[in-house]
Amino acid sequence: MTHYVNEQSERQLWLAWHGGICPAVRHRSARALSAAERERIGQGVAAGCSLRLIARHLKRAVSTISREIRGNGGAIRYSGLRADERAWRKARRAKPCVLSRKPALRDVVIEKLVRRWSPQQISGWLKRVYPHDPSMRVSHETIYRSLFIQARGVLKQQLCAHLRRAQSLRIPRAARHPVIRTQIVDALSIRERPAEAADRAIPGHWEGDLLCGSEISQVATLVERSSRCVMLVKMLNRKPLEAAHGLSQQVQQRPSHLRRSLTWDRGFEMHRHQDFTLASQMKVYFCDPQSPWQRGSNENTNGLLRQYLPKGTDLSGYSQAQLDQIARELNERPRKTLGLRTPAEVLYSCVALTGDFSGPPTGLAGQPMKPAAPRIHDQVADSQAHDR
Repeated sequence: MTHYVNEQSERQLWLAWHGGICPAVRHRSARALSAAERERIGQGVAAGCSLRLIARHLKRAVSTISREIRGNGGAIRYSGLRADERAWRKARRAKPCVLSRKPALRDVVIEKLVRRWSPQQISGWLKRVYPHDPSMRVSHETIYRSLFIQARGVLKQQLCAHLRRAQSLRIPRAARHPVIRTQIVDALSIRERPAEAADRAIPGHWEGDLLCGSEISQVATLVERSSRCVMLVKMLNRKPLEAAHGLSQQVQQRPSHLRRSLTWDRGFEMHRHQDFTLASQMKVYFCDPQSPWQRGSNENTNGLLRQYLPKGTDLSGYSQAQLDQIARELNERPRKTLGLRTPAEVLYSCVALTGDFSGPPTGLAGQPMKPAAPRIHDQVADSQAHDR
């Protein structure tokens, strides 16, 4: 372990001293037009050929040929050799830093850094003060890189002393915690979901996600789209097999007409979605990557659940009965989006209209609605204190 730490420290010192890693040798992308293709475009233009004919001959899109000619002087002045030299020159990396090309902007950034402003504060302030001047714009990452990569020769390293945290190497936020996602086998896209689920006309279509707490604890949240009724499921861990088993056990307690479909995100806990579908007879549809708004009802309900399950709480201390009580309380709260009716009332009215159910309003567990009990997290705290 000590050997690994020493190697890591030496690597960081080397990167800080040399200003980063040398870029790779330049090469032309396979998708870009080659010099020979540009020469043939020039010959076709000189011969008076149409753009479609040239594109068909080169097996390229017509828009590619049109953009190439329009960006290099038009049909009259186009030259394949000059166009290729210009494309190679424009593709050079790295390009001159924006702070080195704009002295006025650089002076403003230095002034604010000396006053102990953070790069993000500087970037936001410039947008607000110079809303109609694009030349006075710079991202906070550009400022950080100009400080920590001295090879740029823009901002002196002494300015780093004015930052809140003393560090010798800057790692962009997006690269600090890379998210590794594996491909879900035989995943059904949300675009294949029935239209009745999209317009919320028929009950039984659900949205799901995991609500995470501390100590790697989590609770599965399921929200019915038409009524916003919520169902909570205790999860021992995020392993796909156990997640599919735990969800299917709870879902199977609901009537068949309330088990039509489930929309989930791209989390690895649903990699065994086929097992879940086989046990519950509910097809699982997956959202697009990084598109939480496609499960808007579930995301909004997760925010409401934070009243009962605050961030940082160890959710493994909640039993399934306690989670059912939380869901019952939330289902009995009037919602503005439902015209101040409760989700339980809306679910009952929707099911009654379809003719699949009759009887008094019940909880999702099949029991009659009861008055709300004392706040559930107080009960959990009391029980944990009693255990201690």
